[in-house]
Amino acid sequence: MTARPLIVAALLAAVAVPAGDAQGARKRVRLTAFSSCAGLIQYARSHAPKLVSAPMPVLGGGGDEGGGAPRPAAPRAPSPVTEGQGDSSATTVQEQGVDEPDVVKSDGSRVFAVTGRALHAVDARASTPRLLRSLRLPDGWSHELLLHGDRLLVVSQTGDGTLLTEVDVRDASAMRVVHTLTVPGSFVSARLTGATARVVLRSSPPALELPSPLPAPLPPAPPVGIADALRSRSPAGLRSRLSGWVPSAVLRTRRTGRVRKRALVSCRGVRHPARFSGLDILTVLTIDLGRGLPAVDADAIMSSGETVYASAGTLYVATPALDATAIHAFDASRPGTTSYRASGQVPGSLLNQFSLSEHGGVLRAATTAVEEGESVSRVTALGVRSGRLVELGHVGDLGRGERIYAVRFIEDAGYVVTFRQTDPLYTLDLSDPARPVKRGELEMRGYSAYLHPIAENLLLGIGQDATAGGSTLGTQLSLFDVSDLSHPVRLHQRTIASGSNSAAEYDHHAFLWWPKTSLAVLPLQTSEPVFNGAVGFRVQRDGGIAEAGRVWHPSFPAVQRALVVGDRLLTLSDQGLMVGSTDTLSTGAWLPLRSAEG
Repeated sequence: MTARPLIVAALLAAVAVPAGDAQGARKRVRLTAFSSCAGLIQYARSHAPKLVSAPMPVLGGGGDEGGGAPRPAAPRAPSPVTEGQGDSSATTVQEQGVDEPDVVKSDGSRVFAVTGRALHAVDARASTPRLLRSLRLPDGWSHELLLHGDRLLVVSQTGDGTLLTEVDVRDASAMRVVHTLTVPGSFVSARLTGATARVVLRSSPPALELPSPLPAPLPPAPPVGIADALRSRSPAGLRSRLSGWVPSAVLRTRRTGRVRKRALVSCRGVRHPARFSGLDILTVLTIDLGRGLPAVDADAIMSSGETVYASAGTLYVATPALDATAIHAFDASRPGTTSYRASGQVPGSLLNQFSLSEHGGVLRAATTAVEEGESVSRVTALGVRSGRLVELGHVGDLGRGERIYAVRFIEDAGYVVTFRQTDPLYTLDLSDPARPVKRGELEMRGYSAYLHPIAENLLLGIGQDATAGGSTLGTQLSLFDVSDLSHPVRLHQRTIASGSNSAAEYDHHAFLWWPKTSLAVLPLQTSEPVFNGAVGFRVQRDGGIAEAGRVWHPSFPAVQRALVVGDRLLTLSDQGLMVGSTDTLSTGAWLPLRSAEG
């Protein structure tokens, strides 16, 4: 998106709910579909000048009012247990039956993995796992995969937007690209339920693009910025054509070379709030992976989007709105179709997708807000009422002066970790959405950044140990007994090494839990002693947390993922696959994954 500077998106987001008006806005949130293309264009052109006077938002994160644990730069970016097929594991996801895109996928026999710009197919059941084919992907980066049957969907970010690539893997040794779909804007996330993939995108209207390249050198004063450019083009100067406001897609058929361009969504498929909140377009594409590209359905709203959560029947997309978070719900209960349901707002900001969870038709949202100059967290229960997500009840005053570092909801219970110097683990009873209650609180040094249920009433926390003053010491694992919500107990704790860190702290896909052998595997980097690989632990209520073994790859690249196929533990880096044992983690065959065919 070379013609759309990031400041455009910043200005679009800035006109969301003003500070101090969040409570009133929560009562007004409701989206209305445009009745015609003329109405959409008139609305967009008449509201574009408001972007000029919008307050500039604070970009970036950090600070006590932020919304998450400190983390290294990484792709974006879980489940009661890691799902799998029989004796094989699958991607660690938040909800069972709802798959999430990742750099590696397995059907229990074949493994498909992305390294660099190459897609690799591996026969993982062969006596010695062997490479079937490496396929060079089209231009792009941040490639992620969704797999259904014999069809792979590769989602990539490009300079022109987002690229969806359909790959036929019926014969993995001859896998081939069938279609590509180029769509404007950035990829937010996606979910796969059955054969239905729902891909969430956000884009700025082409009508708001600035001339590129910008003149150089810029005059010293006054600078010519986006506000001046918008003033010079609005309202009459802004595009009046539909293509200036509604995103379009380009479908290419690899075999025939045929190219088709069409709008992603109809004008009547775009909704907007009663109160103007920006001109970004958030699009949900519905793709039937039983048929492949193009999309079979699309919904759009005039909003941005940052966080995606999905239950088996509902897709939620959330975006910050200054001192609040707007949440949009889409009905995803029927295969091959998606429809808008409701919108609402909660005070404060989300940490990540785990801040949202649906149970019994009720959405729970954990947020951190600022009250009287001090950060404080809460959990809000929301239900759908006449096209609105309305508050049913909330429990607050969680970690005053602290912010949320981890959240996990399991049925009628909630678990929230906050941190500044110590790590309170709050246990919540959410059985009555109108009266959620804080039941227990457990204080420890350090914090957990990811919570994974490994058995009934047992949570494994992965995070950082810390001093009494809050300085981190290294990666730690904590096993919690939450059978009594009023009295949570840490049964076992293990600090791995001084100065260590793990990608599993901020990316749940990097974590593997294999319940058959009580094995937890996570990437690990340590400085004392120097180590870059993966480490496995046996985690048991009575046996504690015992190291099972370590894995490293030639040249010591970072291990990104671990998965189980049969009795083998496969670990993936950008250099290749290492085959090991699920028992001792002892390594065997090494399979380089570097080259790719054209």
